[in-house]
Amino acid sequence: MKKITLICTMVLLMFGFTEIYAQAINAKFEKDKTEIGTMLDGFNVAAAKADFNAYFDYFADESTFIGTDATEVWDKKAFMIWAKPYFDKKKTWNFTSLKRNIYFSKDGKLAWFDELLNTQMKICRGSGVVEKINGSWKVKQYVLSVTVPNDVVDKVVAEKAPIEDTLIQELKKQ
Repeated sequence: MKKITLICTMVLLMFGFTEIYAQAINAKFEKDKTEIGTMLDGFNVAAAKADFNAYFDYFADESTFIGTDATEVWDKKAFMIWAKPYFDKKKTWNFTSLKRNIYFSKDGKLAWFDELLNTQMKICRGSGVVEKINGSWKVKQYVLSVTVPNDVVDKVVAEKAPIEDTLIQELKKQ
């Protein structure tokens, strides 16, 4: 009987410690979600304020920005060169998050997100990957997509077809 009691006690303790560990992990991820959300909000505010240095400080040194145009795939340096005139003229973008989802790798060192943004282009989707580098979350990849309601997809496709048909042919040659 003592063995059964001991085994039951051990099993209960094991489940208790597992639950405590799971709660600790969830608390860490919730803290990291808050940090990432704050970082992404700051990232958007820096762009809206045309604060070039603050905006690009949110990017990791080795990062990629993918814009709405099919040709817009830039590493950080190239994106900085492209964006500099807009920041200098204070003609930047003003995005605010409407809805955001954040997910984590098992080890918690990487996270990825998707968000719906209120922009001058109406609703867009921002998505990307962030990495914790020296204690701070940094953007490793950011993708900006224009959303298209299903009811108007045919009109949008008709509008962009002449431009993108040419690009498709060029890309097929590569």
